[in-house]
Amino acid sequence: MSNTPNVTRVKQTSGSSSISSLLYSQKIAPYVFVLPFIISFSVFFAYPVVSAFIMSFQEIVPGSSKFIGFDNYKELWNPTFFKAIKNSTVYTALTLLLLIPIPLVLAAFLNSKVMIFKNFFRSTLFIPALTSVVVAGTIFRLAFGELDGSLMNTFITALGFEKQRWLGDRWLGLMTLLILACWRWMGINMLYFMAGLQNISKEVYESAEIDGANTWKKFTNITVPLLKPITIYVFTISIYGGYAMFTESYMLYSGNRSPKDIGLTMVGYLYRSGWEQNNLGLGAAVGIVLLAITFIITFVQLNLFGLFKKEE
Repeated sequence: MSNTPNVTRVKQTSGSSSISSLLYSQKIAPYVFVLPFIISFSVFFAYPVVSAFIMSFQEIVPGSSKFIGFDNYKELWNPTFFKAIKNSTVYTALTLLLLIPIPLVLAAFLNSKVMIFKNFFRSTLFIPALTSVVVAGTIFRLAFGELDGSLMNTFITALGFEKQRWLGDRWLGLMTLLILACWRWMGINMLYFMAGLQNISKEVYESAEIDGANTWKKFTNITVPLLKPITIYVFTISIYGGYAMFTESYMLYSGNRSPKDIGLTMVGYLYRSGWEQNNLGLGAAVGIVLLAITFIITFVQLNLFGLFKKEE
């Protein structure tokens, strides 16, 4: 009877040691470290995508749902949805043309030895990213208003031009959205490129200077090629950000009903179908199409950049 506690203690010790050895096993440890990502990915991405895919084949009403096949996808075949795709695609393409080369050049300037007031310009360009998109959209709606006293109309009339209906014209409205995007995200992309520039050895530039390379040759032959991974990353997240844009347009037009749908995006159409028209099945179909478009475009651009090619 006196040996029973010792036996129990030995069993507990051996059990705890086996658990400890299991946790510290080289085979198990990698799975333990990636487990939080797997759980969060499954809960917050995989499960919602699968649920949305199933919902896209259903007619969902409060309290019940039924499968209707491809009817939701057939309903997407309409001019309004195609206009939303066109608006989102044009917006994304133009933001890529603006929000990659300009931040790259700005980062190169701020990383230069001769640049003065570096911290001031870094802070000035990054502060807009900290501003709420709701607040920013409201301010831009007032600044680009149609009244004579709006900021932009006051500015252009002072230069001798006629006042404009900034948010009533297709291209002027698109220009306003692009200005808002540049104002808000320029500092973020610049920060990515500056982080990449910090990892480029100064000895590489010094060697190029010894060989007689000027500033332009150093930028094109050293900076741009060595920043390729950062550029691919910025390009990828910019594609997603362009197609996912909704709040900016919603706040700029004070709702999801812009004149002749000139500000309607794919996410805006999803919101209109799923929530305003209470057709969650159709909204899920829009989301699946949006996911497919962004996936295909991202896959193509990553392939073009050579990310999937083996280096020789």
